[in-house]
Amino acid sequence: MTMQKTMIWQMLAVLLIAGAVAVSGCGAGPAAAPVAEAVALESLPATIDAAKANQLAGRDDVVVLDVREDWEFASGHVPGAQWIPLGELASRLDEVPKDKTVVAVCRSGNRSGQATELLRQNGFQAHNMAGGMNAWQQAGYEMAR
Repeated sequence: MTMQKTMIWQMLAVLLIAGAVAVSGCGAGPAAAPVAEAVALESLPATIDAAKANQLAGRDDVVVLDVREDWEFASGHVPGAQWIPLGELASRLDEVPKDKTVVAVCRSGNRSGQATELLRQNGFQAHNMAGGMNAWQQAGYEMAR
């Protein structure tokens, strides 16, 4: 093979590798972010962390349900969260959208765990945010008041 043909083959190999890297998203920057945020709601475990809840909050097919007392909710909550205290949830299930995935939130994750169990027993696709608003705030996520 002549030197010129060798160089052409080397250049083609480099171009093919560069193209493969570009297509695969290797070293992906902002273009890959939407893929990372696409969360399959059907495969979520019963308990999720604050990071996963933050990815879900604000989606049209998800409702964040805060089950704390009124003064706790007023002190800061997930933006857009629906508020029903745990003590009232059983009698107010009709206010929770059944066509949406529910992420239950409280201060530490205990009351929201009870809410998640109640919701699941009543046919809701519900998930408990472990660590509650303590974890949310510690992670530095936005809070509404």
